[in-house]
Amino acid sequence: VAVGDAVPWQVVDHYENPRNVGSLDRNAKNVGTGLVGAPACGDVMKLQVEVDENGRIVDARFKTFGCGSAIASSSLATEWVKGKTVDEALKIKNTDIAKELCLPPVKLHCSMLAEDAIKAALADYKLKQDPNKEESEKKA
Repeated sequence: VAVGDAVPWQVVDHYENPRNVGSLDRNAKNVGTGLVGAPACGDVMKLQVEVDENGRIVDARFKTFGCGSAIASSSLATEWVKGKTVDEALKIKNTDIAKELCLPPVKLHCSMLAEDAIKAALADYKLKQDPNKEESEKKA
């Protein structure tokens, strides 16, 4: 965003008042952790989800090192995944995050990072539920 450009209020709100900052127990069987980064811009995003016995996300936390748009994208992603099933959360797209935050084209990679973090966290969760699945897939 150039000096003098209007910054959408949603980005400012999520940046100044980020939701769900912190960590969950990465060793818990019902917690999935996704750590993704964009080397080109230096943004690094850790997103964690806690899933109940019914497959519904009951909590989400994030820690992001990056620009305001990356932090806002992470914050919004944690808000959106809460209450959803694992399958519903996998349908969250970066384009939806970018649209909600009114991200300019130069910041779209931030919403892509958030989508990747959600997918990585859910993949980690699924792996913990059936650790033998990956081994059987490698043998196939």
